[in-house]
Amino acid sequence: MINKNINYKTEILSGLTVALALVPEAVAFSFIAGVEPLVGLYAAFLVGLITAAFGGRPGMISGATGALAVVMISLVANHGVQYLFATVILMGLIQVTFGFLRLGKFIKMVPYPVMLGFVNGLAIVIFLSQLSQFKIDGNWMEGNLLYTTLALVLLTLAVIKFLPKITKFIPAPLGAILIIFLIVILFDLPSKNVGDLADISGSLPVFNIPTIDYNFETLKIILPYAFILAAIGLIESLLTLTLIDEMTGTRGRNSKECVAQGSANIITGFFGGMGGCAMIGQSMINIKSGGRSRISGISAALFLLCFILFASGLIAQIPVAALTGIMIAVVIGTFEWSSFRIIRKIPKNDAFVLILVSIVTVFTDLAVAVIIGVIVSALNFAWHSAKSLHAVTESKKTKKTYILHGHLFFASIFSFKKIFDPKNDPKDVTIDFKYSRVWDHSALQAIDELAEKYKKLKKKLHLLHLSEDCRALLDKGSKFVETDPDEDPHYRVVIDSEDIEAIEHKKNIN
Repeated sequence: MINKNINYKTEILSGLTVALALVPEAVAFSFIAGVEPLVGLYAAFLVGLITAAFGGRPGMISGATGALAVVMISLVANHGVQYLFATVILMGLIQVTFGFLRLGKFIKMVPYPVMLGFVNGLAIVIFLSQLSQFKIDGNWMEGNLLYTTLALVLLTLAVIKFLPKITKFIPAPLGAILIIFLIVILFDLPSKNVGDLADISGSLPVFNIPTIDYNFETLKIILPYAFILAAIGLIESLLTLTLIDEMTGTRGRNSKECVAQGSANIITGFFGGMGGCAMIGQSMINIKSGGRSRISGISAALFLLCFILFASGLIAQIPVAALTGIMIAVVIGTFEWSSFRIIRKIPKNDAFVLILVSIVTVFTDLAVAVIIGVIVSALNFAWHSAKSLHAVTESKKTKKTYILHGHLFFASIFSFKKIFDPKNDPKDVTIDFKYSRVWDHSALQAIDELAEKYKKLKKKLHLLHLSEDCRALLDKGSKFVETDPDEDPHYRVVIDSEDIEAIEHKKNIN
C-alpha cells in the first residue's frame, strides 16, 4: 500500500546522494581498519539496509564508521580479518541483548552539554577526516590540482546553499555532485576522483563462517573488542537518533534500534563486512536532502550495492572534491554554532563539560568522551546537591526540631553530620525528614550513627517522616522512628538485594 505522505522522489534521490557520499567514507574507514575496501562497502550496504528497514529511527543512515575502525586496527593487525568478522558477530549479539533488555532508554541520562559536546566534537572529526582528500599518495596536493580542488569544494558549497532557492526538483547535494562532475568533464580539469581511492567493483557478499579456532582462548581475544565496539556503536547510534529526533520533531525507538543494529552486525559478520553503526554525517545529508522515511535509507543501501555490482566505472569518475564539499557542508550544518553564544551564559560546570566532551571526542573516541562527560556531569550534580542540604531549626526551652531540606545521600553525609550538635542540644530532639529524601545506604548509616550519639548522651530523639523501607533498614535508629500514616513518604531507597532481604526479615520478625 502506497503511503501518500511520503515523497518517494525526494526519498529516492536523497538515498542516491547518501550512497554517493558513502563510497569514499567506507573506503577510507576500510583503510583505517586495515582491511580491503569491499569489507567496508559490504558493511555499509548490509548494516545500512537492515537498520533502515527494521531500525527504530527512519531516516537515520548506518554503515562502517571511523569510530569503530580505529578500535579494529590492532585486532586485524595482530590476528587477521577472520577474527574481525567473529568479533563483529559477537558485537551484534551484545547489542541485541542490550536491546531486548530495553537498556536503550538510559541514553536519556546523557546531559544536554554532553550532547552539544558530542555534536561539536564529531563535526570537528568529520572536518579533519576530509583533509586527507587533499593528499595524493600521502603528500599534500600542490599547484593547479590543489587550486582546482579548493575551487571545486567552494563551488560545491555554493551550489548546496543556493540551488534550493532556484529549484527543489533534486536534493542540493546531488545537484552539486552532478554540476561538479559535468564541469570537470567539460573543461577537462585536473581532479582526484573516487577511482583514485580504490577499486570498488565486486560481487554480491557471500555467506561465510569465520575460519577461526572456536575455543576459550579465541573468546578471550575477541570479547574485549566486541564489548568496546558494541558500546561505541550503541552510543553513537543512540545519540545520533536523539539528534535526528530533535531536528525532525519526531521520536525514534531506542531499544528497537539496538536490536536492529545488533542483528545487522551479526549478519554483516557472516557476510564479510566490518560492522557498523549510525553515521551522523550521512544521516545529516539524508535529513537535509529531505529523507525522512525508511525509503531513503533502503534506497541508499541498494544504490551502493548497484555501484559495487554494475556502476563502479562511472562512480570512479566522480570528483572527490564534490563529496568533500558535501561533507564540509554537513560539518557547517552539524556544528552547534550557538554554543559560542551561550557558553558565557550557562553555568561554568556545564560549559566545562561541553568543551571537555568536544576535545575528548576529537583526540580519543566518542564512547570515552560521552562516558567522561556523563561522569563529570554526575559528579557535578552530586556536589551541588550535597551542598544544598540544610536544616531549619525550631527551638523551645527543652525541645529542638531540625527540619531537613535537600537530598541525603553519600555525597551529603558530611554536610548532614555538621548540622547537628548532640552535646549542646536539649534533652528532646526531633529530626523531621518531610522535606528531605533519603537516597542510599550511606544515608541510612549516617542516621544510625547520629541516633547512637544521642542515645549515648541519654537524650530523647524523634525521627519523623521516613519511608517504610528507611524505617526497616535502620538499625540503631529504628527505635526512634515515629510513624504518621497520613504524611510518611512512600519512596524507596536505592538499595541492593541484601537490603531488601533485610527488610523482609524484619517484617517477618515483627
